[in-house]
Amino acid sequence: MSTSYRHWRIEREAEGLVWLWFDKADAGTNTLSAEALGEFDRVLTALEQAPPAGLIIASAKTAGFVAGADVREFSELDSAAGARALIERGWHIFNRLAGVSYPTLALIRGHCLGGGLELALACRYRVVVDEPVTKLALPEVMLGIVPGWGGMKRLPATIGPAAALDLMLTGKSVDAKKARRLGLADECVPPRVMDKAARTLVLSGRPRRALPFMHRLMNGPLKGLVAKKARAQVAARARSEHYPAPYAIIDTWLEHDGNALAAERQMATIFGSPTAKNLVRVFFLQERLKGFGKDCDFAARRVHVIGAGVMGGDIAAWCALRGMTVTLQDQSVERIAPAIARAAKLFDRKFRNDRRQARFALDRLIPDPQGHGASRADVIIEAIFEDLEAKRALFADLERRARPHAVLASNTSSLRLEDIAVALQDPARLVGIHFFNPVAMLPLVEVVSGARSDALMVRKAMAFVRGIDKLPLPVRSAPGFLVNAVLGPYMLAALRCVDEGIAAETIDAALEAFGMPIGPVELVDTVGLDIAMAAGKALTGGAADQPPRRLAELHGSGRLGRKSGEGFYRWIDGKAQKSTQGEIPAGLAERIIEPLLEATRRCVEEGVVDDGDLADAGVIFGTGFAPFTGGPMNYLRMRGADGEIPAIDGARIAPNH
Repeated sequence: MSTSYRHWRIEREAEGLVWLWFDKADAGTNTLSAEALGEFDRVLTALEQAPPAGLIIASAKTAGFVAGADVREFSELDSAAGARALIERGWHIFNRLAGVSYPTLALIRGHCLGGGLELALACRYRVVVDEPVTKLALPEVMLGIVPGWGGMKRLPATIGPAAALDLMLTGKSVDAKKARRLGLADECVPPRVMDKAARTLVLSGRPRRALPFMHRLMNGPLKGLVAKKARAQVAARARSEHYPAPYAIIDTWLEHDGNALAAERQMATIFGSPTAKNLVRVFFLQERLKGFGKDCDFAARRVHVIGAGVMGGDIAAWCALRGMTVTLQDQSVERIAPAIARAAKLFDRKFRNDRRQARFALDRLIPDPQGHGASRADVIIEAIFEDLEAKRALFADLERRARPHAVLASNTSSLRLEDIAVALQDPARLVGIHFFNPVAMLPLVEVVSGARSDALMVRKAMAFVRGIDKLPLPVRSAPGFLVNAVLGPYMLAALRCVDEGIAAETIDAALEAFGMPIGPVELVDTVGLDIAMAAGKALTGGAADQPPRRLAELHGSGRLGRKSGEGFYRWIDGKAQKSTQGEIPAGLAERIIEPLLEATRRCVEEGVVDDGDLADAGVIFGTGFAPFTGGPMNYLRMRGADGEIPAIDGARIAPNH
């Protein structure tokens, strides 16, 4: 049998079993490029000449099984015909795999995403390795596209349409154990027996798992009801004009049994939409953020956090969740206790299927009112109240006690690093590591360089942020850095509209219709009216104006938003109680969003971030700014000088670089 393949390696065992190892050349991760798929097709042709007793497809890379299609190839498509050709290629090859006469098995260890899972679904069996790194998903919707290589057909047929649509419409992943419970995996095994399990299963002759009767009904006579419910759930989260892909997934499954080639109208909508172009752009922006810190081999094991308030406590909890030993300091154990209680809830939620891991994480979070952990920590993060003199005194003491090469970091959101660093004998040691609330949900962390910050310390800080699975954004010390500097004018514009008599519900509805994840007035309530008032000039964009009248009134009466149960809204069980919104005045969203756009442009011009792409990444991942726009700077480019969003050529879906 020929083995002259660049990306695949064939091994035949004595009993006629064939192992096919995927090892993408010149790459650390397996992706299904056109060349790799073409070779896979040749492999199937070769196997037709000498059919094996069974075929096991596995990865030769430690990084995982298959990360999906080659996104760069997708991003370079320049016509609808090219998009159709890409879909046809994978559809036909995976149909060919599904139709071979011999048993096939995908041995999945590590990530199995997108086209990788579609390949696995085309096999008769799937064995998944029970490790934390094993994740299975069809995340195409997050790129504004659909699982066009058979995923929309085979996943509902494998696990039932309700669970399949949930995975495809959200892009969320499942671990090995959940894959087994869903029926996505036939076996879930530890690494030590994975090869033996794969051999045994592929040669077993076991019939495919049959769908339960109710799932068969949902794939048949009840299809319309399932689709209607799924469409309503999607509509509650995403507008079809902004995010057409989830609607196309539902329609393609309902009308064409998941056959993307037959769904020409739906595919034309997808590939004719600027959303796909911009979401692919966001994907590359995220990859760029993930690259920061890779040039530094710093790996923090011990973290010391000072300040057990909501922010400091949640930073400490997140670090413990990610496997670090964390000491949490405040004035007393009583002040630390609420943070430990919140952490326990976080760990229980994250490890709901593994109580031992939740206990281990809690054991790694150590109350430390005396601050003993500072002398052993690799990273020290200050998260106390925003008082310059208090921070100076704290860092002067920390410098004397910290290890010489430990990272000293402030989580300040409003004070200049240069002003804090004057208390240090070596000001170059101080950097900013600025998290956002809620820490567990927001992926971005600003890594702040002061005028005298040491470049190595900054790289260490970025490596630390990546080590806790967050996205580091390098910014320079300036009022509000990037994220708060653009949010302040945006929230101010919304609160000025409240003062003009426009209902908070109407304002929030206008901005949610624009594509923001939460309205600006609800955002102020969530952040806290006390924090909004304390932000002062950051909120007013640097102007010496008086704060918005209604904000000052509510703050003065002790109504601080969500934390007190009432602000611009009443809050019950963590939810804002909103009355029916009024008619949205024309141009309201544009009026409120304009200060955010201009603040972003100003931050780029003043060098707070290195370029417009990083500004877009920061504002999207730090504020949730409508991802389908590609970010505020990209939105400004799309809008043009006349303020109108031009019609975009539907055939062009390459990202802006």
